Amino acid sequence: MKTPLHQGWTVRALAGPVPDAISGRLIPATVPGCVTTDLLAAGLVPDPYLDENEGRLAWIGRTDWRFETHFDAAQTSGRCDLVCEGLDSVATVELNGVVLGRTANMHRTYRFDTRPALRSGRNDLQVTFAAPVTWAEQMSQELGPRPYVNAHPFNAIRKMACNFGWDWGPDLPTSGIWRPISLERWNVARIASVRPLIGVDAGALARQADPRRADATVTVHVEVERDGGDARALAITASVGAWQARGVTVPGATISTLEVRVPEAELWWPAGYGSQTLYGLQVDLTDGEPAAVLDHWQGRIGFRTVALDTTADEIGTNLALVVNGRTISVRGANWIPDDCFVNRVTRQRYRQRVADAREANMNLLRVWGGGIYESEDFYDAADEMGLLVWQDFLFACAAYAEEEPLRQEVIAEARQAVTRLCPHPSLAVWNGCNENLWAHEDWGWKQPLGGRSWGAGYYFAILPGIVSDLDPTRPYTPGSPWSFRDGVHPNDPSNGSMHVWDVWNDKDYTAYADYSPRFVAEFGFQGPPAWSTLTRAVHDDPLVPGSPALRAHQKAADGMAKLDRGLAPHLPGPTSMADWHWATSLNQARAVAFGIERWRSLTPRCNGMIVWQLNDCWPVISWAAVDGDGRRKPLWYALRRSYADRLLTIQPTGAGLALVAVNDSTSPWHATLAVNRQDFHGTVHASGSATIDAPPGASATWPLDPGLTTPRDGSAEVLVVADKSTRALWFYADDKDLALPVPDLEAKVERVAGGYTITVTAATLQRDVALLADKVAPAAVSDDMLITLLAGETVTFHVRTDQDLDADALAQWDVLRSANQLLHPVATAVQASAESKQKGRTVGIVAPDPGSCLR
Repeated sequence: MKTPLHQGWTVRALAGPVPDAISGRLIPATVPGCVTTDLLAAGLVPDPYLDENEGRLAWIGRTDWRFETHFDAAQTSGRCDLVCEGLDSVATVELNGVVLGRTANMHRTYRFDTRPALRSGRNDLQVTFAAPVTWAEQMSQELGPRPYVNAHPFNAIRKMACNFGWDWGPDLPTSGIWRPISLERWNVARIASVRPLIGVDAGALARQADPRRADATVTVHVEVERDGGDARALAITASVGAWQARGVTVPGATISTLEVRVPEAELWWPAGYGSQTLYGLQVDLTDGEPAAVLDHWQGRIGFRTVALDTTADEIGTNLALVVNGRTISVRGANWIPDDCFVNRVTRQRYRQRVADAREANMNLLRVWGGGIYESEDFYDAADEMGLLVWQDFLFACAAYAEEEPLRQEVIAEARQAVTRLCPHPSLAVWNGCNENLWAHEDWGWKQPLGGRSWGAGYYFAILPGIVSDLDPTRPYTPGSPWSFRDGVHPNDPSNGSMHVWDVWNDKDYTAYADYSPRFVAEFGFQGPPAWSTLTRAVHDDPLVPGSPALRAHQKAADGMAKLDRGLAPHLPGPTSMADWHWATSLNQARAVAFGIERWRSLTPRCNGMIVWQLNDCWPVISWAAVDGDGRRKPLWYALRRSYADRLLTIQPTGAGLALVAVNDSTSPWHATLAVNRQDFHGTVHASGSATIDAPPGASATWPLDPGLTTPRDGSAEVLVVADKSTRALWFYADDKDLALPVPDLEAKVERVAGGYTITVTAATLQRDVALLADKVAPAAVSDDMLITLLAGETVTFHVRTDQDLDADALAQWDVLRSANQLLHPVATAVQASAESKQKGRTVGIVAPDPGSCLR
């Protein structure tokens, strides 16, 4: 029987640089939770997500904290364990003054026998946390300092690394009981763990071109903990629907293995490739005749195979993810903790964020190694929605000591994580570390390490050994990036996985075309959060790119200058804050879409890409597609289009332009498309046709006739390849060098059930039209963005909102946006607005507030 201990907690500061107003104060605490959210709830600290408040909370991470509660209990026979599912991080656990145990790992579950301390009636429970920053610094010195990024030696403590600050996250290390804590009573024996390993008839997969069913097995490994010296035989039953297996443990045994056969099982597939069929698995531990149930476990499994194809070829080393015998073209994103205070991420929030990925046509999320092993809610959502999970072990951007006490913590943590997560069919890849193998080669580590251990033993021996022992059904890779070939640089583009960061840091985004990778596990480009998110969190007056609070929400090194550098080749310098926000948002979307389309066009040489990143943990200028308030940025809409199952793209070749059809769907793609070169006012100067024929899971390329594609005036023409359902455009110059017409849009706004429709018609070509509905109402969401309208074309945006909005506001110049606006001075826009109004149009252009200009 499990009894949650979540009520009646208080927290107080014990030692550290504590403000006078908090010193000695007993503060109500929420469990699960953390001290920072408790201080916030009590009104004792400012919100660290707002303005420059982050720095005002630095003292919290240098303070020791004690959480206390009491509960009533009755003495009974058998065991009574205190189960701590998550203590963050270095803690001493005391019951009635008796130390039950000490912990030093946020990522582990701990179980303590309370019998030495438990008493009838009132019991006093204390959990005391050492200051994480101070403790990490002390341990770093004891272990021997090793290289790390950012401000603190997070590599010396088993705690969420990004809690100490990252190039997208604030420096807010905290302490607390972050996952459930409970008393668990049991007698004789209990189920300590269940580890189901899936087997699918490989012959059946090989015989079918597109299998949906196959004979399957689940081998259920059950670990039993016995109470004291009890050595009786116990019965274990494993059931999958109507199929069952039963075994009896020999007296004293703690490990049992059962095999359940499931004939003609429906297979689990990633999104876009088939259904996500899940089966319930139930395990019962019983004793005696008639059988008395001692313990019970239940979960869900899916039948599928998964492998990594790392075959050497004439290029180098392939890297492809293979599910049920089929190569999956990976269209993914990196996942970071969705809040700096991870206890605030609810099941509903997990489901929404995974849905953000699925609705953007993604089929994989990579859980990055500087975060946490996520809640079951995350993996459940991935199972149900068909998102494959690439799971990093928790090592990122640092050298890690392989000596004690860190070594034993790593081993225990990894074994727990593999055991807990292996039931989930979405889990596809175990990955040793993030960038540490690359860093050891290129980041200047070798001299300061001076021969000390740095983590190689984890990535090449301990972790693969644990995976081989506990989860041999899944592939393992030592790190990301990794070449899978001895003597080859870890980030070599022709071998294995690579990260492409020189583009963001040093080059124009068109340099993505210089790479022909096999698999890109990280790449990205920055942009600001949605306007309503930005203005909720930042209150500078005036609000400009150089204002102090806004800069506090830009964590990347020289990030603002890199944003400016990224804009310069493509768009004119913005002259208002609204234009800066729109231009940098648009440029982020274009940069990432450019890389994706380029690399998808290289299929099957390139078998996947994982953009950095899907989500944010607070309101920040970052690489995310969904901002810290959960709003979808223009990048999200660009990802949805670029990650579509069927992508049509125009790519330059040595001989001119070529049309590439990328078909990740499960059916052939046959189409005849019109090819037109026309000017921005709609006059067609050349026309022809192209027929595409792309098999499932492949791409096909057709050179386009130079006579058709060569422009008369590249600054005023666009190449359009389209049929009724698909379109690709090619502009011959960057926007700043194009003669894009003055903004000229007719917008008709109507109230409909669930929100509004905004029907927009373009008199001339209007590039990347977007409706930034959150500027009118923060909760309003537009169904689409970044639609280029040719002369005379119409599109209808659907805005979802429960509020009654000012309809005219949805057609304002700073809400209904286009790239054209960025190329024309305010005076020109105002003149165009006046002319259009004289024609009876409702237009998306009004004069901006002169006070919004950049200073």
